[in-house]
Amino acid sequence: MSPGAHRVAILVYDGVKLLDVAGPAEVFGEANLLGADYRIVLVSATGADVASSVGMRMAVDGSASAEPDPGTFLMPGGDLYPRTPVPRDLVEATSGLAARSGRVASVCSGAFVLGAAGLLDGKRATTHWRIAGELAARHPGTRVEPDAIYVRDGTTYTSAGVTAGIDLALALVEEDHGPDVSREVARSLVVYLQRAGGQSQFSAPLQGPPPRSPALREVVDLVTADPAGDCSLAGLARHLNISTRHLTRLFREELGTTPARYVESIRFDIAKSLLDQGHTATRAASLAGFPSYEALRRVFARELSISPAAYQRRFATARRASAT
Repeated sequence: MSPGAHRVAILVYDGVKLLDVAGPAEVFGEANLLGADYRIVLVSATGADVASSVGMRMAVDGSASAEPDPGTFLMPGGDLYPRTPVPRDLVEATSGLAARSGRVASVCSGAFVLGAAGLLDGKRATTHWRIAGELAARHPGTRVEPDAIYVRDGTTYTSAGVTAGIDLALALVEEDHGPDVSREVARSLVVYLQRAGGQSQFSAPLQGPPPRSPALREVVDLVTADPAGDCSLAGLARHLNISTRHLTRLFREELGTTPARYVESIRFDIAKSLLDQGHTATRAASLAGFPSYEALRRVFARELSISPAAYQRRFATARRASAT
């Protein structure tokens, strides 16, 4: 290894997501073609080879304990550890590598492994939007940012689901070698250098458990069935035959929001679904119950930092794309 080489140690284990490993590795490898000197090594807790999430065997270079001080330690994700406790040997390997590394990064659910090793205590972090709530529940001392593509807190980096590991790796290359190199890597790999918006644009509509209160569940059903109807506070309270004060209190105590903001969130999800189906932004706004396209555009700007048209272009189905 040359004196200026930057060693990237990736800790793999049975069930690791193949793309969580390969995506960042390709970014570092592409940067090498532009003058960088990253040396990528795969290690496991015991030094034994592992099987990825798709069954492909991955040969490792050695054990985590035998790995010298890496410039970057990368913890990829997998489907197992958001559902089960992280095993002790993986936690110990993570703690040891982190203590010897210049910086620590995780991809997707790899944040659960960092969290189990205590590396996210008192820090900001992110993970895949679908499991962000579980990460926050499991590690209450961590400030989880569910909409972020990646988060840096000091020398600790966490990223969202799967392909966000590429975004994170590009950011690390930019940190090491400047924007020109990272831009050329992004162009070569045909990916965005920096994606507009956060994870919310990728999440499925109407996620999360239904409200516990029968009255609030009825609100969801009512707005979903007729989003353009009278969904004002007074209209909803009248339909439910309760006072506006009582309805407001239910929303505040159970959902931590106001009736107006909750109705807007349902309409927003419906509008996203309509855009996915190919409706124009103006038509989607009308069908979803927004008073105008401009009102829908403001919500998109606030929630996703992109316009309805940009969202629709990004998530057009393959069938629609091939027909244009």
